[in-house]
Amino acid sequence: MTARPPLPPFDEESARRKVQAAEDAWNTREPERVALAYTPDAVWRNRDDFITGRAAIIDFLARKWKKELDYALRKELWSFGGNRISVRFQYEWHDAEGRTWRSYGNELWQFDGHGLMSRREASINDIPILPEERRIHGPRPESEYGNALPIR
Repeated sequence: MTARPPLPPFDEESARRKVQAAEDAWNTREPERVALAYTPDAVWRNRDDFITGRAAIIDFLARKWKKELDYALRKELWSFGGNRISVRFQYEWHDAEGRTWRSYGNELWQFDGHGLMSRREASINDIPILPEERRIHGPRPESEYGNALPIR
């Protein structure tokens, strides 16, 4: 199995790098690329969806990004310890009807010894916003690395 550094146990710097790597991958909106960060038998809870395995993750993400158009995400490290990381995040998108949304959430991540995520628990709430209220317009510029996520 190919390792995905940084590896647990995490310190603050390695946990921040793991969070940034996840944000970068999700902002590609490439389900196959994102799924490589998970174990082949990874278990997810995403809102009210329960998902097991990379193939199901790929299918879920493909459906997600067909619905959540112009998706752009920011993640922030909340806490870490051993092989676990917790994250808060927000992302913005619009739907096919032209409504714009900001989605707020929290994730709990658990990793195996190779740095692959084996478990992901996500709770997410969607808030309608006006298009001009969007704050996130694509991947984070590299100069922003390490800046706090402006969650309001």
